[in-house]
Amino acid sequence: MKYRIIGTTVPAVEFRLEAGESLYTQRGGLAWETSGINMETNVNGGLMKGLGRLFAGESLFMVTYSAEKSNAEIAFSSTVPGSIVMIDVEKTPYTVQKGAFLVAQSSVDINTVFNKRLGTGFFGGEGFIMQNVSGRGLCFLEVDGDVVNKELAPGEVLKVDTGNVVAFEDTVKYDIETIKGFGNMLFGGEGLFLARLTGPGKVILQTQNFSDFAGRIIKLIPPSNK
Repeated sequence: MKYRIIGTTVPAVEFRLEAGESLYTQRGGLAWETSGINMETNVNGGLMKGLGRLFAGESLFMVTYSAEKSNAEIAFSSTVPGSIVMIDVEKTPYTVQKGAFLVAQSSVDINTVFNKRLGTGFFGGEGFIMQNVSGRGLCFLEVDGDVVNKELAPGEVLKVDTGNVVAFEDTVKYDIETIKGFGNMLFGGEGLFLARLTGPGKVILQTQNFSDFAGRIIKLIPPSNK
């Protein structure tokens, strides 16, 4: 399998597959394809895994695309302006923000994980439901805005707005902490919680949180006069 990431504003990842190679994505992820690609829609892993994906912001059904001949091409595009980043989960598993998964080789396994802390569950925003990506092969994530890579040393701490965390290696410890100071909580405009990431390991961040961006746009829309 060969791939290339093309485009800058709303990028896509294009694959050239050999016969028998396959990829899977959430429903609606396809951008274009050549002849020789077979499409199969299924729950991928069973009903419980499918329900877990629903909680993680993905689709209940996944679509597998398999090459029936060599040099078949297929591409998947991001849904919002931003970037696409590749992670090799054979080297190390990753924990991924809900909604970031775009496409992966069929040998890659994705499971929904819940943070065990109650506070994270109710108040942690993006941090409540994550996805663990493991197995063998490549997985591609869509990023809002630009990609920022951080390599944390053992014990090094990075505090991030929960909506700006894309993924991190399994060696990174993840937690949620409350912003200190009553005035900061009420008037700081940064929300109540931050993700606390403790090394060692790689952390992938995004410069934009599209959910926040969309919320600001909605506030600018005049109310209906109906």
